[in-house]
Amino acid sequence: MSADGRCKSWNGKLYPAALASHDDVVKDHVLFWDALRRFHFMMGTKFMVPVIGGKDLDLHVLYVEVTGKGGYEKVVAEKKWREVSNVFRFSPTTTSASFVLKKHYFSFLYHYEQVYFFKQHGPLSSPPDVFSSPGSSGKHKLAIRECSSAAKSNCPDPVVGGKSCFEAVGMIDGKFDCGYLVSVKLGSEILKGVLYHPDHHGPANLTTHSNALVPYARKTRHVRRRRSRRRGDPSYPKPNRSGYNFFFAEKHYKLKSLYPNREREFTKMIGESWTKLGPEERMVYQKIGQKDKERYKRELQEYRERLKLRQSFDAERADH
Repeated sequence: MSADGRCKSWNGKLYPAALASHDDVVKDHVLFWDALRRFHFMMGTKFMVPVIGGKDLDLHVLYVEVTGKGGYEKVVAEKKWREVSNVFRFSPTTTSASFVLKKHYFSFLYHYEQVYFFKQHGPLSSPPDVFSSPGSSGKHKLAIRECSSAAKSNCPDPVVGGKSCFEAVGMIDGKFDCGYLVSVKLGSEILKGVLYHPDHHGPANLTTHSNALVPYARKTRHVRRRRSRRRGDPSYPKPNRSGYNFFFAEKHYKLKSLYPNREREFTKMIGESWTKLGPEERMVYQKIGQKDKERYKRELQEYRERLKLRQSFDAERADH
């Protein structure tokens, strides 16, 4: 959905009161998630955990990094999304990480930032329209002209001295650090490709091209995943995690930054660390797990109440 569409759906809405301070949600991972889910519930907006590179995106880390640099609009103005993406150590194949992070932050954290970081009250702030221009469909137009080698010096017309030229009009589908993902219409055919910046020569395994437009095709991977209630209904609350799960996530994040090439050994290393914890240290994580369990029970109760209301409303409509 474009920013214009969001603005229309947000007209007349007011920001809900913050449940905690910015410093508190930065320090407490569980409190952050609890406050974020309740924020979207109060706003009536859909919320789900984004996935990048097959893994859940840690919105807490993203929020801490962006607000630490002055907030969303400042990061956009100073073009620091690449710095933010470096914190996550994405796979080299995730070429559009900066663009995707900006998009997800805008969708799930921009208004949350206004309340918790900037302490906004009252009517919603108008979000900057960073993904589309006024009156556009959300994509930027692209014009390409190519001539044969003999006519490249001057090609004002489709045919010059018997040498052929062509013009094509397309759309920019996405942006990443090295260029753009584009769709180009040639006659009745629509081609998709990657348009690299002049100083970037594209993937090393490709032969040298005279043009910057390189064909691409999405690779589809068939990954068997456990079925989840949340796939059928994104508003279904995220299941709670145990104290060990929180310990595992914390240690895994640290180990990945220290030993990026030993990820297969992390499970064993973390398991050994857990067994060596003393009762008091382990109790810290168990309390976090208990708090998350209470959060899940509360959200599940709210979800069931909403479901009953929706079902009764649908039944009344059917009767009329």
